[in-house]
Amino acid sequence: MTRPWILSMLFVLCGSVVATALVLKGEPGPAVVFLLVFVLIAGLNSPLVFPSSVGAAEAQRCSAADGRPVVFWRPGCTYCLRLRMRLGPRARQLHWVNIWSDPAGAAAVRAVNDGNETVPTVVVDGRPHVNPDPAWVREQLSRSA
Repeated sequence: MTRPWILSMLFVLCGSVVATALVLKGEPGPAVVFLLVFVLIAGLNSPLVFPSSVGAAEAQRCSAADGRPVVFWRPGCTYCLRLRMRLGPRARQLHWVNIWSDPAGAAAVRAVNDGNETVPTVVVDGRPHVNPDPAWVREQLSRSA
């Protein structure tokens, strides 16, 4: 449960340590800015940025019913973050599976990526696509609507 938050917690911890050092040196202004930047980076890498995840089985069942793609992702993945940001509000229409919190999702990704947990892996009509262009994902989402 805490694994998805490790990277975010690490950013906040590092930012706090450096900010504390700056305050002790008598530089509170830069310390605040530095801490805010690290908190922002932590937020962007947290599970909060992504729509709530479901299990792989549930995502595949829902995708079969409504035709919307399934996105396998993990926190801290810059390519997943890029996909999420470029999709904007439409990202909430996809079925998101966090492979760090769902072992079946991680196994599904490894099965299609030669044993690697390469994300984002987007499954459309049962066919996996590794790190697809966000414009292509938007197009697939439009087709399913």
